[in-house]
Amino acid sequence: MDIRYFAWLRERIGIAHEQVETDAETVAELIEELKTRSDAHAFAFSDTAALRAAVDQDLVTFDAPVKDATEVAFFPPMTGG
Repeated sequence: MDIRYFAWLRERIGIAHEQVETDAETVAELIEELKTRSDAHAFAFSDTAALRAAVDQDLVTFDAPVKDATEVAFFPPMTGG
C-alpha cells in the first residue's frame, strides 16, 4: 500500500510517501502501525484530531476500511479561502 504524507506530516516524517505492508483493517489501525515505524512517525501521528485521511482519494473517517486500498493519504484539515 502506498502511504502519502502532506504538509507538516511530510515535514515531520521526512518523506512524502512510502510503501508499507500492513494487516490493518481500518485507518485507525494503520495509524497505530505507522506510529511504530520511527520516532518521527510517532510524533507526526501524536495528535490525530489534527489529521484527515483519504483512502484511494476519497475523504474518510478513521474507522474506514483499508484492507483493499492501494493508497492512503494523511494531511491536516483543509481550510477555505
